[in-house]
Amino acid sequence: MYSNGDIFVGEVIGTAILILFGAGVCAAVTLHYSKAKAAGWVAIAFGWGLGVLAGAYTAAPLSGGHLNPAVTIGSAVTDGTEWSKVPVYLAAQMIGALIGAVLAWALYYAQFAANDGRAGNAPQPTLGIFSTGPEIRNPAANLVSEIIATIGLVLPLLFFGKNPGIGIGQMPGAQAGVYGSGINVLLVALLVVGIGLSLGGPTGYAINPARDLAPRIAHALLPIPNKGSSDWSYAWIPVAGPLIGAVLSGLVFNAAF
Repeated sequence: MYSNGDIFVGEVIGTAILILFGAGVCAAVTLHYSKAKAAGWVAIAFGWGLGVLAGAYTAAPLSGGHLNPAVTIGSAVTDGTEWSKVPVYLAAQMIGALIGAVLAWALYYAQFAANDGRAGNAPQPTLGIFSTGPEIRNPAANLVSEIIATIGLVLPLLFFGKNPGIGIGQMPGAQAGVYGSGINVLLVALLVVGIGLSLGGPTGYAINPARDLAPRIAHALLPIPNKGSSDWSYAWIPVAGPLIGAVLSGLVFNAAF
């Protein structure tokens, strides 16, 4: 089993990489004076998917590469992760996500600084670089969207672990100590791309409480010109939805096996 120290280090580093890539691609597509300006939703979906790939492969030897409280909770419901280790995972994921958001801001610092409107370009909204928001603001519908999209992530991930030879380390649902080809991580990364392309339209597919909440905190604290509201009235939905989706996924998995 993974030690608490290894879990903490692996999840902090892996989640920071995930958010650096994810917030980075959103900044690249959104901000003025970026070479990827207006590259579009497909670029964002692949950017997040490749962020999962980089972060999970980095963290996997230390922690299994959860990078997401929904994955950790879903794994715990199926007894793939000890409940006593869940707080360590969640704390590390939040810290890592905060670090990743700050690194993305630092990388695009000049572009954020140019968002003051003085260069003749209208200031760009910045919250969407860090966190999600709905296209149509309907709390019930938005919550359901996040629940379904998270089931689309966590349930397949749990079933992936039951396929011999594709796991890496102690990925959720995999037998502890059995190292396979590691293709599991690649499959999850492609799954995240698919979720973005197919299910991400209504809310921006948080599917990860740490991915949304910690960067939202960073957005609120960072000195970003014309950054606008951090929209705290919506912030509970991308936390509650993925957690509910994770529990439902775990229950379905338990019923199947």
